[in-house]
Formats: sequence, C-alpha cells, structure tokens
Amino acid sequence: MAQLITDRRDIDFVLFEQLDTEALLKEERYSGFTRKTLDLIINEARTFALKELLPVCAEGDRTGVTFENGEVKVPACFHRAHKLYLEGEWTSLTEPVELGGQGLPPSVARAVAEYMVGANYTCVNYANFGHGTGKMIELFGTPEQKKLFVKKLYTAQWTGGMLLTEPEAGSDVGALTTEAVKNDDGTYSITGTKIFITNGEHDLADNIISPVLARVKGAPAGTKGISIFIVPKYWVNADGSHGARNDIICTGIEEKMGIHGSACCTMSMGSKGQCRGFLLGEENQGMKIMFHMMNEARLGVGFQAFVHGSVAYQYALNYARERIQGKDLTGGKDSPSVPIIRHPDVRRMLMWMKSYVEGLRSFIYYTESLFARAVLACTDEECTYYKGLIDLFTPLIKAFSAQRGFDVTVQAMQVYGGAGYCKEFPVEQQVRDCKITSIYEGTDGIQAMDLLGRKIVMDGGKAFGDFLKQIQATIDMAKQKDDLAGLALQLEKAAGRMGEVADILSQAVMGPNVKQAFAHAFPFLEVMGDVIVGWMRLWRAGVASEALAKGAKAKEQDFYRGQIKTSQFFIETVLPCTMGKLESIRQMSKAAVEMDEAWFGN
Repeated sequence: MAQLITDRRDIDFVLFEQLDTEALLKEERYSGFTRKTLDLIINEARTFALKELLPVCAEGDRTGVTFENGEVKVPACFHRAHKLYLEGEWTSLTEPVELGGQGLPPSVARAVAEYMVGANYTCVNYANFGHGTGKMIELFGTPEQKKLFVKKLYTAQWTGGMLLTEPEAGSDVGALTTEAVKNDDGTYSITGTKIFITNGEHDLADNIISPVLARVKGAPAGTKGISIFIVPKYWVNADGSHGARNDIICTGIEEKMGIHGSACCTMSMGSKGQCRGFLLGEENQGMKIMFHMMNEARLGVGFQAFVHGSVAYQYALNYARERIQGKDLTGGKDSPSVPIIRHPDVRRMLMWMKSYVEGLRSFIYYTESLFARAVLACTDEECTYYKGLIDLFTPLIKAFSAQRGFDVTVQAMQVYGGAGYCKEFPVEQQVRDCKITSIYEGTDGIQAMDLLGRKIVMDGGKAFGDFLKQIQATIDMAKQKDDLAGLALQLEKAAGRMGEVADILSQAVMGPNVKQAFAHAFPFLEVMGDVIVGWMRLWRAGVASEALAKGAKAKEQDFYRGQIKTSQFFIETVLPCTMGKLESIRQMSKAAVEMDEAWFGN
C-alpha cells in the first residue's frame, strides 16, 4: 500500500511558484534560511512521519484511549513517537529559537505539518495543542507567567488544553457557571465542570496547563463577565518546580466516532475545594484573550480537515491506478480489464477531489503567508490590511475546509468501493477522523454566522472589498492568456454575483429580515469558499501556463498541464453549480424561518 500522505510536488508549487516564499528569505527575520534548508526540513518531516508516526496511526485508532481511576492513558504505541517528536523539536515551528521554536515562515510550517498531521493527527496533537496556550500567555501574561510557562508549552515539555465547554453552556459560552474567587495570595479558587475537553488529561507530559474560562464571583452576566485563568495539573512554584497535585481531575472520557487516540475528557475543578489558578490578563477580559487561541485553533481545525482530505485523495488516486476492474468503455468485449482510473466516473471523482484538495492547499498556505506579511509590514496601514484578510478568511478556512475535506474523504471511500468501507484500508479512518472538524472549535453554522454577521461587514466591508480586488487581479492576469481568458470570465461572473449577494445579505442582517439572512449564512459560506477555490485554481493555472510558455522541462510539463486541466474542470463544472446556489440565496426564501415547529413532525 502506498504511503504518500501528501503531494510534495504540489507543496513546492504552492510555496515557491505560486507564493514565492523564497522572497521572504531576503527579510532579516528569515535570513537564516535558504531554499535548500527549507527543502531539507520538509524532507526530514516526511521521513519522520513515514517512519515513526504513520506506522502507529491505525494501531492507535484500534487501541484508543483508556480511563481508570481518574487517569487517562493514550495508546501505548504513541509514547515512542511522541518522545521522538519532541526531541526533533517539531513543535512551535514558527516561534523564535530562544523560545524553543525554529523561526520558520508560517506557510513552510504548514508544509511540515501536512506530513505530521497527515501521518497521525491524534498523536502529534498532544504535543502541538499547547502552542495556543503558550501564545496567550506570551501575549497577555505577566513576566513571571511567561517565564514559568511559555517555553515549556512551546516545546511541549508541558502540554496545554482549552477548557471552555460546559454541560449547559456549549456554543453559548456566556451561560457558563464555572466560578472563580480571589484568594489573599492573588491566586483564584476555581469551581466548575467542563466537558468535551481535548487532551484535558493524559500520560504524555509532566504537567498539563489548562486555560479555563470562569466568572469571578460578582462579575457581570454573559460574556462581559468572563475571565480566563491558567490552571495547572500540578501547581507550579515560583522557581518553576512542581508543587502539589491541583484539584483538577478527569471524571470520564467520551467514546467517539473517530480520533480514537485523542482524549476527550470531562474535567472537574474544585470538587475538594482546592483548585487554584492564575488570572491571565485582567478580570472580565477572558473572551478577548481566549479568541487569540480560538482563532489559532480554528485555523488548525480547518487545516486538519484539509489534510484528511489530502491523505484520502492520495490513497484513492493510488488505488485507482492499481485496481483492475472492468473494461474500457470503447475497448470492445474482448479487450482486457483496465485500472479503474480509466473509467469516466472514477476520473470525475478524482478530478473533483484534486480540484478541492489543491485549491484548499493554496488558500490555507496563502492565508499563512499573510501572517508573515503582517509581521514584516512597514506601516500600520499595511499590517491592518493583512490582518483584515486573515480575520475574513479564518471562519472560511475552518468551516469550508471542514465541509470539503470531509466530502473528499467520502469520495475517496467511493473510489475504493466496498474495500473502502472496511478497516483494512486507510480511507475508512480518514472519514471518521475528519467528521469532527465541522463540529468542534465552533460548529460550521457558527462560523457562517461569524462570517456574515461580523467579518464581511467589519470596518465598513473593507476586508471583503480588498478580497474582491485580489480576485480581480488574478482574473486580469488570466485574461491576458489565450488559454485562460474564458475561464477568467467565468470566475469574474461568479465573483461579481457573490459580491452582489453579500451586499443583499449584509443589508438584511441589519433589518427585520435578520433571521432570513442567517438562514442563508451557511450556504453563502459554501459559495464563497467555492469562489475562493476558483480563484486559487485560476491563479494556479496562470502560474502553470507561464511555466509552460517559458519552456518547462519535459518531466514538469505533465504537472503544469494537470494544473490547467484541473482548473478548467473546476471552473466549468463546479462554478456553474455555485452560480445556481448564489441565485437561490439571492431570493432569500423565508421557508426555513416561517416553518412552524409542529410542522416538522413528531
């Protein structure tokens, strides 16, 4: 069975041809890297992923996580891989060296992560999950807190989590009941229960540092009165040494559809009245601070979904080339059986998967490149420009990638046929593991509401307008190429209609038809995602066309021609469907909001 995980040639295309990552290496921040060193790092990631992570992926899924007497044990096969992952310093790749990172450009870090996450998401997530906790402390913590926690979290010597959800306060975070009371020594006593906590308890680290949302006694109701606290599993003394076991315990774990190697915990704090935490930032600023971690997590979840899709596509493509079944439709009754990749419907599925996988790779890497550009920006105006695009794209990366990543895994299973439905083949696990991405870190419906209600209209719609200008620039480029001009016109029509519909919905949100507008928020997120993939595909086709015009080497020509043909497939077969969806949204049907609850049935 092939162990491909991802497409290295396509990664290089995005990094170095589409996004010109080498230009970043001229900046002082990245001057320690060359194209050669970046290639070596990605190569080493592939080697480690194939050698250490992938071999224990299926075993970890079969074994799962166990819980006994308050202790959570991860699959035993994960321990060696986790230890080597830390020794290889694969955590926090974008952070400065002095904090335990590698200082890589964010887009290159994603290339590394494609191999690691693709090989074994649940295993590497134990090490990677604490990065968001460390970043919050780095941004909002006291000097003492930074000294105690940041480097150990970035290097995964200590791991981290995120304690938000409660039994009666899931997506409605403002309804939480976890309470904090200030102590004389400046710490806070925490009491409450959190559920669905990823990596809340496990046996891979000396300490687990949990950010906890709670309301200080007497604070305002709703999200305005929420604070955030750092709650260690073991108390941390001022000199960094371990103190006593803190009163935060796991009372159970969930049996899930997928990601069986990931600990999903119910966490109880203060059952003995002895759970203590440090306030992070100021009281009542918890949501503002937590959103830094949540946005990072949402980008990570979208990336996770994309990777599941990418892995599934690679396996399906390999299987389609090797599986001999049926005759060529034009071969005659005596012709030999052929690989199923010769059959039109299988080719359609593979083209569809390739379109989205590569389009999402470009979109995610492009968004990561904006982080680097924001840091390197010479003016506040330039920095604001890049951050505006990042904010606009975050709910799309999370939700659209979750939807299409899962769809790709399902199509991959379809290519396998009955074999794909069996655990003997890897796509079955990819389907199960991917589904969670549309649910956690804010359901896709919530992401759609955020996109429509906040992100499109923020700053008077400036970021959305900048986004449309970016698309138009690619369209104008493609119009100058005879082989792409027709595709450019089709994308231009779709982008224009999308802008019109966005305006209609944005106005409706501010008026009496607000419920109607939000009933169409998720369909709009999907069509916006399709237009973005169309943009990325046209951009890819333009780069490929230019490479062919300049006399690409013979061995490269197949790749570039494949880019152009795949872009043609997407723009000619998917975007017309998107146009139909846009027309449906534009009509703003009232049916969903006018439906009486009794009419749904018993």
